[in-house]
Amino acid sequence: MPIENRDVMFKSGENSAAARLSTIARTTVRIPTASGDDIEAWLYVPEGERPYPAVVMAHGIGAIKAGGLAPFAERFCHEGFAAIVFDYRQWGGSAGQPREVLSFPRQREDYRTVIGWAAAHSYIDPRRVFAWGTSFAGMYIVDLAASDSRLAGAIAQSPLVDGFAAARLASPARGLRLLSVALADRVGSIFGRPPRYLPGAGAPGELAVGTTEDALFGQKLMTPKDGTEWRNRVAARSLLSFSWRRPVRRAAAIRCPILLAVAEHDTMAPVDPAVRVTEKAPHGELYRFPGGHYDVYQGGRSFDAVLRAEVEFLHRHGSRDALRSSSSLPVLPAPSSGGKNGNA
Repeated sequence: MPIENRDVMFKSGENSAAARLSTIARTTVRIPTASGDDIEAWLYVPEGERPYPAVVMAHGIGAIKAGGLAPFAERFCHEGFAAIVFDYRQWGGSAGQPREVLSFPRQREDYRTVIGWAAAHSYIDPRRVFAWGTSFAGMYIVDLAASDSRLAGAIAQSPLVDGFAAARLASPARGLRLLSVALADRVGSIFGRPPRYLPGAGAPGELAVGTTEDALFGQKLMTPKDGTEWRNRVAARSLLSFSWRRPVRRAAAIRCPILLAVAEHDTMAPVDPAVRVTEKAPHGELYRFPGGHYDVYQGGRSFDAVLRAEVEFLHRHGSRDALRSSSSLPVLPAPSSGGKNGNA
């Protein structure tokens, strides 16, 4: 499959295990979509015998690939996995207008498109493609793990898996303010008006998508360090696209192994629904880490530990031995009420 655009080099920052890795080459590719708006992605290709297992990766709400995903992709590549890190349409380097508008079905479809692109790539083993997501992308990861048979496994860290539970975290007054702004923006879109934007992160008391005590800490970690422009904003109408969606309810239908790395003290993504996913998914695994929602990123207290857990999961389920083992196992029937929970 042809690779477009330029080759660039990336090197992680210092003070972590991932940062001590050698500089790894990455290529910028553009992936076509049915809408005509290309998806921009970074392709990391490891050394060693082809075809490689692969990890398809994207960020959470309002963030872009340049905002902290490279250290994960670089480590996965060092461990022998190709990594494809993409921006959703209308975000970051990907095409699409208006900018910074979130649509749950469209972003889920972007994952499907990139998974298909990866599976068709001559360097990649289509039987060993994993989906990876962080924060809000946990919504897509759980949904895809339950519906996309191409996946060999899935990983979500600090995952949001229940939009309704997240909406209930807001006080009634703040919830009504957000809803009124979202509705006004949605009505405006019908008449062709430009989006009304909310900050992705703000201080407590501000009208923003995230206003927890650690929201500004998270903003700092997710601000691109390479000069890439990032506006830290989300169109208010976006809130109407996901607040009622509950992928947690699909957990029992997940057929592939899935790892959820869940913070001990997450004030952004409700913890109980995420734990329930690992309890109900037949091959669910749970890794609890100290700290809060943003401590999974480089600069957070649990970055190294979470990354180690994810690498171990990928090796266990993405090696050629794991592929041969899984092909000899019988297919599990769909459970009627739930499944077991595996702890990482």
